[in-house]
Formats: sequence, structure tokens, C-alpha cells
Amino acid sequence: MDAASEVTGLAPLFELGPDPTEYRRLEIAGVRCQRLGDRDFLIVPPEVLTRLAAEAFFDVHHLFRASHLRQLRNILEDPEAAPSDRFVALELLKNAVISAAREFPSCQDTGTAIVVAKKGQRVLTDGDDAAALARGIADTYRTRNLRYSQLAPLSMFEEKNTGTNLPAQIEIEAVPGAEYRFLFIAKGGGSANKTFLHQQTPRLLDPERLMAFLEEEVAKIGTTACPPYHLAIVVGGLSAEQTLKTVKLASCRWLDDLPTSGSPHGRAFRDLALEEKVLEMTRTLGIGAQFGGKYYCHDVRVIRLPRHGASLPIGIGVSCSADRQVKAKITAEGVFLERLETDPAQYLPDIEVDIGEAVPIDLTRPMEEIRAALSKLPVGAPVLLSGPMIVARDLAHKRIAEILKTGGEMPDYFRNHPIYYAGPAKTPEGRASGSFGPTTAARMDPYVPEFQALGGSLVTLAKGNRTRQVLEACKKYGGFYLATIGGAAARVGRDMITRVEVLDFPEFGMEAVWRIEVRDMPAFVVFDDKGNDFWSSRVKRRPAQRA
Repeated sequence: MDAASEVTGLAPLFELGPDPTEYRRLEIAGVRCQRLGDRDFLIVPPEVLTRLAAEAFFDVHHLFRASHLRQLRNILEDPEAAPSDRFVALELLKNAVISAAREFPSCQDTGTAIVVAKKGQRVLTDGDDAAALARGIADTYRTRNLRYSQLAPLSMFEEKNTGTNLPAQIEIEAVPGAEYRFLFIAKGGGSANKTFLHQQTPRLLDPERLMAFLEEEVAKIGTTACPPYHLAIVVGGLSAEQTLKTVKLASCRWLDDLPTSGSPHGRAFRDLALEEKVLEMTRTLGIGAQFGGKYYCHDVRVIRLPRHGASLPIGIGVSCSADRQVKAKITAEGVFLERLETDPAQYLPDIEVDIGEAVPIDLTRPMEEIRAALSKLPVGAPVLLSGPMIVARDLAHKRIAEILKTGGEMPDYFRNHPIYYAGPAKTPEGRASGSFGPTTAARMDPYVPEFQALGGSLVTLAKGNRTRQVLEACKKYGGFYLATIGGAAARVGRDMITRVEVLDFPEFGMEAVWRIEVRDMPAFVVFDDKGNDFWSSRVKRRPAQRA
């Protein structure tokens, strides 16, 4: 980089080093080089982009990076890890083994399809690159056991599922060179919802104040996005949108090769010392890998960006246990996709984790008897659920609330069975269920007091922390909230669900009301009928010192 670039600000903001990624070559023909004038150009037909996108999203829903799987195994080998940490890590590894067979996706929320691309100015394509990529995405979602999650607004208040999982978010940036590089991301709603922008003031640029701020805000993420997390923090940014995009890319480890120090021209850099400090802080919060412990986060990325003198944006976000991203590139040598791990079983130890004796709960019994059995248990107690449950989430809750508002009655199925907040992926041929893990409990919190007052939703099952209004409703009406493992949807669908049928609102697609039967599905008592909260005695909070 010359001195003129340093002075004029022409140097790139993101100075990434060499790419250490291991790629595998795809058998996709059609890419060729052509000399035009005194320069060589890379010619990429649109069908190459379509096939690459289809392959990428098929891989990313079934396979993980070896580094991610190694981090799960590290939890099992850490003598300081809590039994609950090890239990979650073991289940997530079992889930990865099932998913790698390419029948069940690793998570039932197969996400929003996101493509971030850097197209060299000497790469020539014919037509609309985004449309070609979208065709490949649609092909994978249509032909594989995935889920359609995208809603099209028909008006401000009326929506309909697109039935394709399109539109995708596709961003293509022009850069120097003759290569086309990609990052394909499947971003689930739970982790996307845990992306935060904080517009702060320069007063926060003090070591103690910044750490106090980060401790408070990182703890607020909670367990709803399926930890252990890959946590990303960005301090600074030339705009709010730049800060948040950098958070997303950092959580995908796309920016790992940034320099580790700043420069006068304002380049982005990683602060490795602060990363270690924040990681250690996360391990003292007590939140752990969903049910208390040490492993709230696998790792942390902290990136510092330049900023306007009157602004200090800070972005925080995560990649969850369904850690789904894959790099790709098209060069003169061909089409390449990042090599993900096809044999996760090698990370799976021949052990079981002792979390205490789980109490069997027979869900075939009347609701009064189910609640009586749960009432005998302390919060934190592990249980094994067997029998029928009702599955309902956002749209079903909204519709039932509308029925009640117009004088209708609470459906009997909401009174007679536990309510599981979830929405399935497609069912593979010959199987009872597709991937079918829990969704975020907190989204249904506004409905719980009203429903429990009418005898519904007295036992609910989902993932993550909930608000105090649910805790108080459970105490008032004799209800319970049970949490199960987020991120192990393939294991739930293949090994624990024995029957699935649509019960109500079939027009909602995956958000219909379902009746399922489960066998030995693990969960923990989080809220009980006495007002006890599993988290209150486990999460360690220190007072903020930002004043």
C-alpha cells in the first residue's frame, strides 16, 4: 500500500489476508477464460451460478465445518464444563451425525437464504446473476426436506407464505480481479432476531465502561437462539447498516483474516485481546449451553471500524448451534465449494452424560395429572416426555386470539395437551416426521396469560428464556414451562417423534396446528406453578458501570 493511499483514504476498509479455506472442486462445466484486448476475462454462464447455489444450500443444511464440531467435542473434554453443557454438546453432535446422512436438515428452521458475493471486474456473466442464484436456491428448497419460511406481505397486516422460501437476500459487490467469491448463509429466525444495534456515545470508549456495557448486553441475548454461540461484536462503523453487516460476516468467520491493529487510514481490525476478555466474561455469566454452565459461547470476534466523530454504533450478533455458512469461489481453475465435514461421527465420543435421573412424564394422562406430576419436581429437574402433544406457534396463536376476541372458545386441544412451540421441516419419505426442533418461546409470551386464564397453554414446551409475565401467569393459573434443546431438530424428528398429523389451520403450512406423539423427549422444568424460575439462581449478573 503506497503513502498516497494512506493519505487519501483510498486503501480498502477490509484488508483481508490470504484465504486459508480448504475447498473441493465441483463437477460443474461451463466456466472458461477468454482474452479480450490485452486482458483475460472469466466467463461464467448463469447455469453455473444456479448449480453452485443449489449445491451450497444442500451442503449447508446438512454439514458443519470441522472447526465447529471440534469445539463441541472440546466441551465434552473440558473437566470444568457443567453436566448440562456436556449434555447439550453431546446432543448437538448426535444431531450432526444424523444430519450428515443428508435426509434430515440439522435444524427445522431452514432459514432465510443469504448470498454475499464479490464479483471481480474481469468476470463476465450473461443475464441477472441474482436471478440465476435464486433459481438454484429455489431448486434446493423445493427438492429437499427443507422448510418454506418466507412470508409475502399482501397488505400491511395480511401475509402469505411464498411456498418457495424465496425471496433470498442476495448482495453482489464489484471488486478488482478475475474471480467470483461467495458466502452462502442459511440464517434462522431465532439467531437473526438476536442481532442488535446500539447507538452509543464516545464516552463508552473506555475499557471499564465498554466491558460493563458488553456484559449487560451479551447476557440479554439469553438462550433463545440456541447456544453455544459464535459471538460477534462490532465497535464503530460509517453507518448503522455497515455495522450490522459486519456483525453478520464476523459471526460467519468471513472476516477472520483481518489485521489485528488499526492504521491512520481507518482500516478495520480484530481486537484479539478484547476477544479473549469477552469470551472469559461469557463463561462467568452462568448461562452456559442453554441450561446453565460455562459454554454460552464457543468463541468471540471483536471488530473495530472507523466512525463519524458524532456517532458510536455498536453491533452485537450471533451464529447459533445451527452454524450454517459455506464459502465458494469460481476461478479460472473451475468451481469450488468449501469442504465441510462429512464424517461428524469421528467427533462423537462413546459416552453418555449424567444430568441426573430424568423423570418420565406420561402425556397420555389427563392434564390435571400431568400438572400434578410436574408440581412434585423442582425447577431444573430433567424429564422425559412420552405421548401426545399439540404443536402451535406464531400464526396459530394469533388466529386463536382472534377467535377469542370475537366471542369464540378456546379449542379443547389447547386445554387437554401440552403445547409445543415448533414448525416442522418436510417429512422424508418413509419417516414419521421431518426435523422438528423447538422455536423461541418468548414470541408466544403475550398470549400465555390470556390462554392460561381460559385453561389453555398450561404446559408449554419450547426453547430459551421467557418473560416475567409468563412466570407470573404460571404461578397464578398453575402452569409450567419446559425447555428442550434448541439446535437438535434432526435428532428430535428421527428418534423422538413417532407420529405427526395436521389438526387445525392447514392453510398455515408448517405453522398449522399439529398433533404429534413423542417418545422419551428430554426437557427441563424451567417455570413451575409456584413462581420458581430455573434461571434466577443460575445467571450471574453484575450491576452495570456505564455512568
